[in-house]
Amino acid sequence: MNPDKRSAVELMIRYGFLVLMAGLIVFFGSTAEGFLTPFSAVFILQSVAITGILALGVTATLVVGGFDLSIGAVATSALMLSSYVMVVWELSAFWAVLLCLLMGAAVGLVNGLLIVKMKVPDLLATLGMMFLLVGAQRIPTEGRSISTGMSLPDGSTANGTFSEGFLMLGRHRLDLILPDLLPLSVVFLIAIAVAVWVFLELTRHGRLMYAIGSNAQAAALAGANVNRYKVVAYMISGVLASVGGILLAARLGRGDVASGNNLLLDAVAAALIGFAVLGASKPNAFGTAIGALFVGILLQGLTMLNAPYYTQDFIKGAVLVVALVFTFALSARGSRGRG
Repeated sequence: MNPDKRSAVELMIRYGFLVLMAGLIVFFGSTAEGFLTPFSAVFILQSVAITGILALGVTATLVVGGFDLSIGAVATSALMLSSYVMVVWELSAFWAVLLCLLMGAAVGLVNGLLIVKMKVPDLLATLGMMFLLVGAQRIPTEGRSISTGMSLPDGSTANGTFSEGFLMLGRHRLDLILPDLLPLSVVFLIAIAVAVWVFLELTRHGRLMYAIGSNAQAAALAGANVNRYKVVAYMISGVLASVGGILLAARLGRGDVASGNNLLLDAVAAALIGFAVLGASKPNAFGTAIGALFVGILLQGLTMLNAPYYTQDFIKGAVLVVALVFTFALSARGSRGRG
């Protein structure tokens, strides 16, 4: 390949997605009134926080060559469980958060054991878990959302309330750069993204997880405990999905059974878009966080343009395809040129 042409392809691979995202911001800023305002930015950041945290869990499983379809159901289960603990059982926010995190870890452990011990394909194991959780989270209330004063199936009334400290997790905004502009949930996303990035990129364990995803047999021959790392990856995914569900419950202030319907698709889109950021061509925490921001910008812009809800998934899918073209088609072409 001509050196100039090869250089242009490499630039497209590395920066094409960022140019696409910048173009999207310019487009929405010029066509959707109020898009480039602090209020719009806060809304985008709040949605990005939950999507991004779930997507980082997906990233952990992608790194080891797996895939977790249960994250949306785990997040919604954490939403319902935390609401049930405080509103029905009338326990503190501490117990609500602790039980949700334990639930997420347990689900991840079961997913991992099904995959590595029972040899169930990851998509089937996590799909089955998704359906199990979707049903289980509705049984205690017979499919109704959880709120203070609701009637329970046994005829009693739920008198518990969400504590102010718990609600702050999803609603509080920090006065750092501009007043009331940075949601606390975004701080959680940034902290988790940095932690996941450091773990995957700078530690021996993270490098081994990448090695397992690239060639599990070779990693095993090099001494890595492949099964253990895979189980840990799914436990990380389950815990992070629970964190997302906790933040969603704190933002809504009720256990809404339908609030997590799009969490899975948005999180998977963010994780896959992460492959295209800066030409990484692999699952990575930084790319996933940027992917979540991209999904948030896209959905907010479409909403402000009054795009019909039934077209949003189509547009999101089309943009995802374009992002993956940057990642795989152009990367392959660039590799052939270098060869």
